[in-house]
Amino acid sequence: MATTATAAIAAPSTEEVNTTGLAVTDDTVTVGILHSLTGTMAISETGSVQAEKLAIEQINAQGGILGRQIKIIQEDGASDWPTFAEKSHKLLERDKVATVFGCWTSASRKAVLPVFEKDNGLLYYPTFYEGLEESHNVFYTGQEATQQILAGLNWAHEELGAKTFYLVGSDYIWPRTSMKIARKHIENVLHGKVVGEEYYPLGSTQFGSLINKIKLKKPDLVFGAVVGGSNVAWFKQLNAAGLTFKKQPMLTISVTEDEVLGIGGENVEGLYSSMKYFQSLDLPGNKEFVDAFKAKYGEDAVIGDVTESAYLGPWLWKRAVEAAGSFDVDKVVAASPGIEWDTSPHGYLKVDKNHHLWMRTRIGKWKADGQADVVWESDVIEPNPFPEGYQ
Repeated sequence: MATTATAAIAAPSTEEVNTTGLAVTDDTVTVGILHSLTGTMAISETGSVQAEKLAIEQINAQGGILGRQIKIIQEDGASDWPTFAEKSHKLLERDKVATVFGCWTSASRKAVLPVFEKDNGLLYYPTFYEGLEESHNVFYTGQEATQQILAGLNWAHEELGAKTFYLVGSDYIWPRTSMKIARKHIENVLHGKVVGEEYYPLGSTQFGSLINKIKLKKPDLVFGAVVGGSNVAWFKQLNAAGLTFKKQPMLTISVTEDEVLGIGGENVEGLYSSMKYFQSLDLPGNKEFVDAFKAKYGEDAVIGDVTESAYLGPWLWKRAVEAAGSFDVDKVVAASPGIEWDTSPHGYLKVDKNHHLWMRTRIGKWKADGQADVVWESDVIEPNPFPEGYQ
């Protein structure tokens, strides 16, 4: 695992490693962390901030990167997409950070992307997402759609016998695009039927009408992508209505340990999630990661998929910077494809030339204690952010 990586490389001169005016001195390199610390998305993004800070603390304890300690400037996107864009302007143009670890929703990523491309900044984006994007200035450390959505639906079709599906999501780009991909896969590949499809604004708390429709349609599977604080109301109301997951199977692509902490394990018992990572994974790299995370944030802290993806960002940046011998963005980008990590918390990964990661998908079944049993695991899946026939 990264915390037992090789000793820090001796520091080359600042003139060698910083030719583009970044915030690099003889002793320090400054990075940005940009997530929602307030608003409806804070329930999901707080873990990402914690993981990024843990990774940076561990890297600094090893001697930093190219002999320099990492300093952090943290900004709050406040669950507001224009605010994310404004803060990214500040981090790149005023603070001159060498890289940014940040965003969660696709809406926030889309809001900052033009800024990063104009200023040639570097973003490590940790969330599983819909794909259909590739940028010189972004590395995507979560799953894209073919790794999470298609693999998850195939599993549900084969293992649960699902032929009819009800699609439910929050109303913004990631859930809508994800469900567009899901519908095409269900109809064209699985030869199943979508019997309902609905979206609710971020922060929504009233799902009674939707629950009644699901009861009426009786789909083989509800496929869900409700995010943020809405998850708490959604799953509590399902449970209160008697629509337990023994009666109504449901597979989600948006519930991790972070959300379950707020929802309550008793409200998600029997729910399935399609993710690359679960805290319960029995892997040496994961044990070390979980132990370090709990030592820093408390024994009651939980770790979800996006939190683990956020932890990957600083370590992958470190490896790329050291391979490049420079903090310059173009050199770091050029050095990144082909980087492998055998013992990451979720196991083997490799950075592809399309800036996504080769990785496995897993299906977890949630228990009342807030942890998931992994009931299925794929082989390593090559990332394909532009799958033919799904756009």
